[in-house]
Amino acid sequence: MLPKPDFTQLVEVHSREIYAFLWRMLQDTKDAEDCLQDTYLRAFKAYGRLNPDSNYRAWLYKIAANVARTALKKRSRFQNRNLELDPEKVAGGANLESTLDNQISLQIVKQAVEALPFKQQSCLLLRKYQGLSYAEIGSVLDCSEESVRANVYQAVKKLRNILVIQG
Repeated sequence: MLPKPDFTQLVEVHSREIYAFLWRMLQDTKDAEDCLQDTYLRAFKAYGRLNPDSNYRAWLYKIAANVARTALKKRSRFQNRNLELDPEKVAGGANLESTLDNQISLQIVKQAVEALPFKQQSCLLLRKYQGLSYAEIGSVLDCSEESVRANVYQAVKKLRNILVIQG
């Protein structure tokens, strides 16, 4: 049995990928930073009770997923966020029409991903963007590997259908 790593070391090793996951879930830098802090605060409070044989990475993702779910619920109560076109990016010499087309395409994809049920969205992001194994995702979301596979498959299928219809 290996000893538990120092909590600070754990934070240093996993912060970038946990932040990337939170940003992909929330699509907002400030919200992702706040949720990252909340994730590590909750993890710090529970760290003493954690079994030394635990998968620390999956444990942190589980906390982050729960924090993101709570943030998304709060957000939906207060506002719907819209992607805004940044005039400075457009003015930087890029072709306005292609920039607008890219912004519209990104908006469609963003809305399609946000429209997925939370579990499908989480499974998809954890698998495709964070590179977690199906077993790790199952541990994060308290479900079987088969359930994770099914959720990723359904998410991809729904996204294809939405994007074909809107594209």
